[in-house]
Amino acid sequence: MSRPPSVVEPPAVVAGLVRLSTVDWPGKLAAVVFLQGCPWRCVYCHNEEILDPREPGTMPWFEVVEFLRRRRGLLDGVVFSGGEPLLSKALPTAIGEVRNLGFAVGLHTGGAWPRRLQALLDDGALDWVGLDVKHLPERYASVTGVPSSGAAAWASLEAVLASGVSHEVRTTVDPTVHTRPDVVALAERLAALGVQHHALQEARPDGLAAGHAEAFAGWRLADLLAPDDLPHVERRAA
Repeated sequence: MSRPPSVVEPPAVVAGLVRLSTVDWPGKLAAVVFLQGCPWRCVYCHNEEILDPREPGTMPWFEVVEFLRRRRGLLDGVVFSGGEPLLSKALPTAIGEVRNLGFAVGLHTGGAWPRRLQALLDDGALDWVGLDVKHLPERYASVTGVPSSGAAAWASLEAVLASGVSHEVRTTVDPTVHTRPDVVALAERLAALGVQHHALQEARPDGLAAGHAEAFAGWRLADLLAPDDLPHVERRAA
């Protein structure tokens, strides 16, 4: 396939493409573009193959664009996910190209680069943000392995809330790093900041290192939270 002249330069490194999703942007029919690379190494991550930003992509960006051209009128929007899509310096240009095709744009992010996220919000480039808030800020490193990650993620949360953009905050619950008091305190702190939609999701054991997966094989969120805990927070199975 020949390469058209209007593609992103340098191109976004595409780690994967979901051509139709009904769950990655609640209420929308969306394609999901996974971008290569992530600065964090979360204990429950099951996408190890897309963490290294030096790895090549699985398909060229222009093929994603050509696919989206054929889906105009059939999809509501496009979600950029990862990895951590804010790592890609090509992300703003890629978003612009997608918007020019007539699609709304969503972003899945852990908020590792709050200034980059703020710039996208200031430009009106995002219609929706799915922000992973992994733990209380002082406990973040127990999940990500990076001491500064909590400050970055919570600064990103402040930016999203101040922007007024439609959003959802998600927390993946892993019993090796979260206790019931942790999760309750986190949910209460988020609610106090004005988060309207907070979802708790079970960590997925598939794709994890064997030792870690065995630590919560058969575990369910109901094993950690009582039925009447946090009635305002959505719960999602793995």
